[in-house]
Order: sequence, then structure tokens, then C-alpha cells
Amino acid sequence: MKYTRQAKILEIIKNKEIETQEELSEELRKLGLNVTQATVSRDIKELRLIKTLSKSGRYKYATLDNQSTVLSDRLMRLFRDSILSIDHAGNILVLKTLSGAGQAAASTIDAINYEEIVGTIAGDDTIFVLIRNEEDVENIKEKFKTLMK
Repeated sequence: MKYTRQAKILEIIKNKEIETQEELSEELRKLGLNVTQATVSRDIKELRLIKTLSKSGRYKYATLDNQSTVLSDRLMRLFRDSILSIDHAGNILVLKTLSGAGQAAASTIDAINYEEIVGTIAGDDTIFVLIRNEEDVENIKEKFKTLMK
């Protein structure tokens, strides 16, 4: 029963953005698995699930081995706390950061892996973000502002 339930949990988080244990419990109930919050909590620990930031800007459960989308709370907090301003020229966003925070904040951007972003270059307190199309600049700018809230 436990292995079946845990396999279903992995299937659910792969196919849906599940943000809370309650949402996960509800999805399991829809599949006919009667679970308690304590059981779901234990399963999350045993499966070593983590919360990551999805492309929609919501946190969701993910497996630890999914390194391309792993954004720790610490990294997101650093991004949020270190960005001072966002500007752009053409299809390049220019982010000013606290002194010494450019590299870490750029790592967060790289980990988010937005398809509109070609890449980043970071210095001590400045990050250049190359956007694939000039039409996407405002959209990415808004996504960054959402992350900073």
C-alpha cells in the first residue's frame, strides 16, 4: 500500500503543480487512496520531496534529483533581497544588485530556466540577462518583479 501511494505521489507531482500537503492529500483521495496529513507528511520526507519554484511563479513539490528546477528558499530569498533595480536596453535586461550579490542572483535566474532567456552574465553588482525576443522583455521583467515580492 505504501509503495503504491508513494508511486502515485510521484506521478501526481510530475503532472500537476502541487503546492501544499492538503492539495496532495486531495489528489490522492480522488484516486481512491484515503490518507491523513501525517501520512502524506511522512511520505514527503521519505521521498525526499522539496519545494521548488515553478515557471508559473508558484512553489510546488518536486523530487530532489530534478536539479534543473531546484530553487531553494535561501536562493530565492537572496534574489528577492539583493535586486535593487531592473532596466532594459533592447532585448537585454540589466539588473543592479547589492555589491557582491550579482553571481548568486544570476544563478537563481539560470536555475529558473525560463525559455525566453538565452543566458546571463553577472559581475559583482550587475547582471545582464539576454532575452530571446525583444517582445518578451516586459514579460520577463514582470516575472522578476513577482519573484521579488
